[in-house]
Amino acid sequence: MIKEGDIAPDFALPDQKGKIHKLSDYEGKWLLIYFYPKDDTPGCTKEACGFRDNLPHFEKNKLTVIGVSTDSVKSHQKFADKYKLPFMILSDTDKKTVNDYGVWQQKSFLGHKYSGIVRSSFLVGPNKRIMKVYAKVNPLKHVKQVLEDFEELSVK
Repeated sequence: MIKEGDIAPDFALPDQKGKIHKLSDYEGKWLLIYFYPKDDTPGCTKEACGFRDNLPHFEKNKLTVIGVSTDSVKSHQKFADKYKLPFMILSDTDKKTVNDYGVWQQKSFLGHKYSGIVRSSFLVGPNKRIMKVYAKVNPLKHVKQVLEDFEELSVK
């Protein structure tokens, strides 16, 4: 996984409407990239709805939120429509970006090993540097953590 101080790896991924987004589109701005395992699952839904419900706080502070998973554009569109998600969810079906950020890892469930996304987020500063890494995120507490950290880091 990349670490604080690293330059954020670039990406070019489609959102839930098929529009391509690149890291360079956000140069000079604060960005939170959150990686999540799967659309419309309990933890991922709680996390996405937490960002949705607090989006005015992020927007007020000029912090853009972007979700990323390996689900398809069509799956993202259904997920965004179902929960009225007003932010971009990017589709990384070829797993390049999840590997670049180091969040595609071996996991284990009931003794069964498999590869998947470890729920993680990266707060990227205006200079494209990783300002904060959130590994193994708790979806219920994550939004509050990010807002507190952003408030502290954006003043520096």
